[in-house]
Amino acid sequence: MGKFEFKLPDIGEGVVEGEIVEWMVTVGDTVKEDDPILSVMTDKATVEIPAPCEGTVESIVGEAGDILPVGAVCIVFDVDGEGNAAEASAPVADKTSPSEESSPVEEKAAEAPPAPELPPVPAAPAAAPVARAAGTKALASPAVRQRARAANVDLQLVAGSGPAGRISHADLDRHIAGGAAAASPSMPMGGVAKVARNGTEDIKVIGLRRKIADGMMSSYSTIPHFSYFEEVDVTELEALRQHLNATRPEGAPKLTYLPFIMQALVKALAQRPECNARYDDDAGVVTRHEAINLGIATQTDRGLYVPVVKHVEAMDIWQSAAEMMRVTQATRDGKAGVDDLTGSTFTITSLGRLGGLGATPIINKPEVGILGVHNAKDRAVVHNGHVVVRRIMNLSSSWDHRVVDGHDGASLVQLVKSYLEHPATIFM
Repeated sequence: MGKFEFKLPDIGEGVVEGEIVEWMVTVGDTVKEDDPILSVMTDKATVEIPAPCEGTVESIVGEAGDILPVGAVCIVFDVDGEGNAAEASAPVADKTSPSEESSPVEEKAAEAPPAPELPPVPAAPAAAPVARAAGTKALASPAVRQRARAANVDLQLVAGSGPAGRISHADLDRHIAGGAAAASPSMPMGGVAKVARNGTEDIKVIGLRRKIADGMMSSYSTIPHFSYFEEVDVTELEALRQHLNATRPEGAPKLTYLPFIMQALVKALAQRPECNARYDDDAGVVTRHEAINLGIATQTDRGLYVPVVKHVEAMDIWQSAAEMMRVTQATRDGKAGVDDLTGSTFTITSLGRLGGLGATPIINKPEVGILGVHNAKDRAVVHNGHVVVRRIMNLSSSWDHRVVDGHDGASLVQLVKSYLEHPATIFM
């Protein structure tokens, strides 16, 4: 038997270090060559590192959230043969810990494909259950907990094979394959068990979530935001939207409100170019853009991304709808490239069906404005001197008051309102 010391490889041009997102292996695990062992986030993407050889994990270095330099030993394997330990120049300290601080594997935020799903694990004899003290929760990563919730499995009843009884994906697969179901010590009348809960879960802010936190903090702490709200009567727009969807060309996407808002912004931003800009704090320069590249805030199961629909000014309503669907779906699937996620000059954030009356969206720095869209609802309003039912949508906006005056931001929203309330003018 020998030892194979594996160093963090060069994972991209200009990348000198990476942040550990998750270890997929623990000490004692047996792996085959090319099995995923570690996911690492850089400034450009999140990538999975495969095992370089077949062997048993002897020790690992670092835990979720730690930064490793390229070329540093990150894991040691016991392998058949001599291994490469004699060639290694640095010793490795075992920093494995059975803590709850591991994070679920994040999909690649830029150009790498998403991580493959775990293959089914054949049923095998379960490890002996671990005795847990009252109020002590089962050890498992957030990814395992999420799977357990989806399968309605109580992790307190799952036998863990890892250190201190830690439950792995394989343990959960075996539990489910054995036909086990969530249970409780007693079942009251009605068949619904009520159990007191005392557990807690500490989730380390790492990877994409930390980058989002840093970006939001930088934007909110350096930009003096002011917000402006308005309501828009989209009754006529809704009639046009339904007509266009009913008569849309073959293969054309179904229209939501967003493509109309995008086209309205094209016209409005042309009249208010100070709002279609990016501000360089260090240089003290505002760059106004002729191109209208609209960021579309998109929620994914990995966190918030802002894919970009570029050159909306050169698109018609159908093209803008199709491109918006392409970049947002690619982002949700983890397949969006770097070009899809950069270069926006103005951002739209939509709460969709969550609606709400208003919000104070945070500007997507270094842009100078952002438009928030709330869902449209039928309301009783006064229209032409009569109380009638009209379809009303609320808009929220935030602006960088260093470079956008209140009048300018409000004027931009009023222009958008006018176009949406008289939708024929969008196409004139």
